[in-house]
Amino acid sequence: MAKEIIATTDAPGAIGPYSQAVKAGNTVYFSGQIPLDPATGDLVTGDITAQTRRVFDNLAAVAKAAGGSLADIVRVGIYVTDLGNFAAVNAVMAQYMAQPYPARSTIEVSGLPKGAQVEVDAVMVLS
Repeated sequence: MAKEIIATTDAPGAIGPYSQAVKAGNTVYFSGQIPLDPATGDLVTGDITAQTRRVFDNLAAVAKAAGGSLADIVRVGIYVTDLGNFAAVNAVMAQYMAQPYPARSTIEVSGLPKGAQVEVDAVMVLS
């Protein structure tokens, strides 16, 4: 099966040897997005809510570039540096995604690239 690399300037470019997303058949695998401003490449300032919004804006841009939307996402993985932020991350996710919600895991990690407080990866299935 051929794979197609998904890239958009509406989301931050990769900061390592990986692609923003890879499409294989009708499935799109997203690399983790941290709260980088796509225009500057800088980490957004603000609290966990601001950072999580930027992450979901970035995911939406990659989904669009792949021919889908956040509604097509079937699984997300959320990584936070403090599980005390769980409720705030949930609140933001609920603003970006509607029921039926995707499957999800949330994991506390000791650190994320560039000092981010949150990172999200995803899997999307296109019809």
